[in-house]
Amino acid sequence: MKSKWITALCILALGWCSVRPCQALDNGTPEAVIVDTVVVRPACFAVTVVGTAFFVVALPFAAISKSTKSTAQALVVKPAKATFTRPLGQFDELSD
Repeated sequence: MKSKWITALCILALGWCSVRPCQALDNGTPEAVIVDTVVVRPACFAVTVVGTAFFVVALPFAAISKSTKSTAQALVVKPAKATFTRPLGQFDELSD
């Protein structure tokens, strides 16, 4: 049963990585703030948690190749900044 959950989470994470954000709402509007609070922030938090797990798995390989800093930046720091430091309703930083 656990392997099914792990497989589903891995597929979800890989699928999430391939999704490009779209600009459906103008930045700063009340609707954008609501969508950011209810949908985008929890999703960014989930990506941060999954990225941290992948970073822990990839850490030995990153240490061998001396790419620990760039790996941490891509898997942990960038999603964490999108989750915790981005102003509410501002989606421009998600597409970088």
